[in-house]
Amino acid sequence: MVQFGVRTLCVFGVAATVLQVHAQSPLTTFVNLFIGTASGANGGSGGNVFPGAAVPHAMVKVGIDVDTAPRQAGYIHDNSSVTGISLMHDEGTGGNTDGGYGIFPLFPLTNCSFTSCHVALNARETLRAAGADAASPGYFTTTFTNGIKIEATSTRRAGLIRFSYPSSTQPSVVIDLANDLQRSFQGGGSVNINATEARVTLSGTYLQSYGTSNYTAYACYDFAPPSQISSNFSQSLVQFGTYRSVSSQNKANVTITPNSTFLSFPFAGSNLGIEAGALLQFSGSETVLARFGVSFISTNQACANAEAEIPDWEWNSVQTASEQAWENVLTRIETNTTTENATVVELLYSSLYRSHLVPANMTGENPYWTSAFPFYDAMFCSWDVFRTVHPLLSIISPVEWAEIVNAYVDGWRNTGYIPECRANTKQGYVQGGSDGMPILGDFAVKYSTDAAKLGVPTDDLYQALVDTAENTPPNWYMVGRQNTAWKMFGYIPTDWTDPTGSVGLPTREASRAIEYAVGDFAVRQAAIALKKSGADVLTYENRSMNFKNHWDPNVTSDGFSGFLQRRYPNGTFAFSDPVDCSPLDTVGHSCARGTDNNVGFYESSSWEYSFFAPHSMSSIVELMGGTATFVNRTEHYFNAGYFLAGNEPSFAIAYSYNYAARPDLTALRVRKVVFGNFNTGIGGIPGNDDSGAMAALLVFHILGLYPVPASKQLLLGSPLLSSFSLKNDLFGTTTRFTVNNFDARSVQLSPPTDEGIRLYVSQVTVNGRKTESICWLSWDDVVGGGNIEITVDSDAAAAQKRGCGGSLPDSLASGGFSTT
Repeated sequence: MVQFGVRTLCVFGVAATVLQVHAQSPLTTFVNLFIGTASGANGGSGGNVFPGAAVPHAMVKVGIDVDTAPRQAGYIHDNSSVTGISLMHDEGTGGNTDGGYGIFPLFPLTNCSFTSCHVALNARETLRAAGADAASPGYFTTTFTNGIKIEATSTRRAGLIRFSYPSSTQPSVVIDLANDLQRSFQGGGSVNINATEARVTLSGTYLQSYGTSNYTAYACYDFAPPSQISSNFSQSLVQFGTYRSVSSQNKANVTITPNSTFLSFPFAGSNLGIEAGALLQFSGSETVLARFGVSFISTNQACANAEAEIPDWEWNSVQTASEQAWENVLTRIETNTTTENATVVELLYSSLYRSHLVPANMTGENPYWTSAFPFYDAMFCSWDVFRTVHPLLSIISPVEWAEIVNAYVDGWRNTGYIPECRANTKQGYVQGGSDGMPILGDFAVKYSTDAAKLGVPTDDLYQALVDTAENTPPNWYMVGRQNTAWKMFGYIPTDWTDPTGSVGLPTREASRAIEYAVGDFAVRQAAIALKKSGADVLTYENRSMNFKNHWDPNVTSDGFSGFLQRRYPNGTFAFSDPVDCSPLDTVGHSCARGTDNNVGFYESSSWEYSFFAPHSMSSIVELMGGTATFVNRTEHYFNAGYFLAGNEPSFAIAYSYNYAARPDLTALRVRKVVFGNFNTGIGGIPGNDDSGAMAALLVFHILGLYPVPASKQLLLGSPLLSSFSLKNDLFGTTTRFTVNNFDARSVQLSPPTDEGIRLYVSQVTVNGRKTESICWLSWDDVVGGGNIEITVDSDAAAAQKRGCGGSLPDSLASGGFSTT
C-alpha cells in the first residue's frame, strides 16, 4: 500500500496542501502545483504559475481568481480574497499584471434574498480558509471562510465545477459576464438564460493580455445534471434572473431583475466598466454541479464542446482521465522515485508538468481561418520558449510538438509570417527576433525524415522560414523582423528610419540582432536538413555570423574587453555601459519594450547577452580574448553578480564552459544555479515561469543536458539523478541513462572539492561505444534507445586536464555543424 504524508506550505494564513509520497507511486503524486505561486509584488519571486485544473496543452484552465495584482495566472498564494472561479488562464507569463483571460467566472453565494444577493465583484469577494487550497494534476479545490467548498476538473475545452454548501443553506450562483481578470469587458456579447434546461450561455469581447487587440469568447453552463449523477442530491433551479449596473459611473449600484433571461451589449471599443451577468438560485441540495464548455466560435459550439467531452457528467471519469493524461506525459521521463533525492524528484516532475501546460491546443476553435491543420494559442512568447520548451518536446513529446510546429507554419500560411507571440488568439508584441524560426529549424533538423508521418509539410515549413527571414512586415513590433535594416547593414542600426515605411519599436537593437542571427542559423540548418540549395545554406550561414557586427572590442568593464553594443547607421558604436540592465545596475535603466529603453538590450545586459551566440560560441571565445580569458570572464560573470537567473538570456551560460573544454566547471556551476535559485516552495522559481521555459530549463539541468538551438547537439553537464530513462513515443524508444559512481553528496549547492565527492564526468558511452566527447551528446543518441552510461569521478585536477576528452561542441566559425 502507498503511504502518504502531508506537507503544508503556508504563507499569510493561506496554506496549500500537497501529497508527500513514501513509496513508488504514480508520478502525478510527485507534482507540486503550488511551486511558483508566490506574489510578484514587493520583490517576490512572481512565478505566475497556474495551479488549477487542466489537461496537457488544454484550452481550458479552470481555477480561482484573486482580487490583488500582480495575478497573471489569476491565482496568488496569499490571503487575497477570491472573486470567482473562471475558465481560462495564462500560465507563468509576464504581460499584463492583472492577468490574462479569467473569463465568465462563477461565484457561489449562500443565504441571500434573491434581489439582495451580493453579485457585484467587490461585494461578493471572500477569503479562503487557512490550509484549504489543494491541487493535483487535473483537480483543484479550496474552501471559503463561510464554509463553501469549490472543486474543479476539466477536459480540453470543457469541465466541471462543484460547489458544496454548508447544511441548511440556500445555494445561489453568480455567472459573471463583465469581470475578466483585466476588467476589460468591451461589450460585443450577451448572457442568455434557458430556465427550462437550466442552461446559461454567454459571449463577450475582452482585451488580450499581451498586445493591443481584443478577442471574443463564448461559454455554455449547464446546471441540470442527469438523474444518475444527481441521484444523491436534488439540484433544482428555483429562481433566476439577470443583473447589471445602473450605470458605468456607478458600477457598484447593481439591479437584479428576477425572471429576466437576456442581456445584450453592443461592442463599444473600450471598457464598459460595468457589472453584468446572471444569478441562479437552487433548492433541495447542498451541492451545485455545473458543466461548462468554452469556444472561440459560438455559444452553440461551446455547448457542443461540453456535450462531446463530458456527456455523462461523471466527475470521477473526468478527473481520472485528466490524471491519466498527465501520467502519460510524466512517464516519458522515469527515475526511481524511492531512491533518488526527494527534492530533485519533486522538482523534476513538477517542472515536467508545467512544461506541458502550454501552448494551448485550440484546434477546432480558430476564429480567423478554416484549416485542416492544428491551431495552437498561448505562444506567449516564442522568445521565452525556443531555448528549452521546444527542445524538450522534441525529445519526449514529438507528436504533440509536430502539431505545435504545424500551427506555427499554418500561421505563416495564412498571415505571411511565423507567429511570434500569439496570445488570446491575437498577435502579441515581438520581444526580440522572430523566435519561431529556431523552433521550425529545430524540427527540420530532427524530424525531416519523419515529417510526412507527423503531418508536417516541410516545403511549407521551409518557405515560412525563408519568408520570415527575407520579408519585412509593415509593423515588425507585432510579427516578423526588421529585415530591411538587417540585410542592408548587417546589423540593426540605432536612429534609422526604414525608407520602405515599415515601422516597429526601434529599441533593443543589439539583442534583436543577435537573435536574428540565431534565426538565420535556423534557416541554414533547415536548408541542409531539407536538401535545399547550397546557395541558401551559404546565404543564411553568412548572415548568421553578423552578430559579430555588434561587437565593440574597445568597451571594457571590470577589466574585461569586448562587448555587444548598439551601432549607428554610419558604423560607429553607441556606447551603453555593459552593467546597464544587470542586477548590478545602480541607475535603474528601462530594460523592457518601452521607447525609453536606450541600452540596446531586452530584459538583460550586455554583460549577459555577450555570451549569446549558440551557433558559433568559438567566435565568442575568440572575441573575448581566448580560452583562459573566456573561462575567467564566465566565472566573473557569475561570481560578481551579473547572472540573472530569472530570465532566458542567462539560460545557457552555465554550460558555456564546455566551449572552453571545462565541463568540470559546468558541473559545479549548474548545481549552484539549481540549488541557489529553485526550490519546492511557493517562491521556488527565480522569476516568471514564462510559459514553462523555466520549468523546461530545470528539467534539462536535472538531466545534465542543455540543447543547442536548431541542432542535434546537447551540451553535457553532470546529472542530478543516478539514473533515468527518456521515452520517445514516435520512435517507440526508451533511452536509459546511468551515472556510474553517482554520489548523492554531489546533489547540493556547492559540493566541497576536498571531500572526494564524485561529480566530474570522465567518460560517456552509448550502447557500449565511447563517445568522441564528454562535452556534448548527439540528439540521435538521446532518442535512439539503448543505454547511455556517464561515469563520474572526484578528481578535480584530472577533470580540468581531461577537458572534453575529445572534440568541443560545434561552432560555425570553427567548422562545426557540417553541411554533409
